[in-house]
Amino acid sequence: MKTINKEDALELLKEYNKEEFHITHGLTVGGCMRYFAEKLGYGEDADFWEVAGLLHDIDFEMYPEEHCVKAQEILKEKGLDEDLIHAVASHGYGLCCDVKPEHEMEKVLFAVDELTGLIGAGVILRPSKSVQDMEPKSVKKKFKDKRFAAGCSRDVIEQGAGMLGWELDQLISETLEAMKACEASVKETV
Repeated sequence: MKTINKEDALELLKEYNKEEFHITHGLTVGGCMRYFAEKLGYGEDADFWEVAGLLHDIDFEMYPEEHCVKAQEILKEKGLDEDLIHAVASHGYGLCCDVKPEHEMEKVLFAVDELTGLIGAGVILRPSKSVQDMEPKSVKKKFKDKRFAAGCSRDVIEQGAGMLGWELDQLISETLEAMKACEASVKETV
């Protein structure tokens, strides 16, 4: 089994995803995962956290009906580490697979995936087109409006916060800070 660096992971993501949205989402979740690794005391594993975030939806564009299942196959075919495969699959726990988030990193990935989508949808509507001037209260308002970004599961976000032992407000605030920290890098890479 082998590990993979960010550059190779990005190339692998692009092999299976052509739409800019999916590349941007992968980079955003990866950047958030790096932020959380450092924030939660896992700095030595920040590269691994980032790669797991980057690759979490590797199969979504081409195989939406087999999401998380096909990802495991793809990553196994590439000879990648079992820990990475487990982490990537675990973000779909209860929705599209039965791989349960066990490590704190997997719980963070489960929690922030949907939330970054919700926040990202809010950013599109902002005059600045940036997360930098977004406040937690704005995210909370969007969260409460079930019609806004309806594809982003509020139940999954709340379940993720619960897995981490965090209040929803903490998850929103921290994820917003993570997105602010990686936004420039994501825009530069896309």
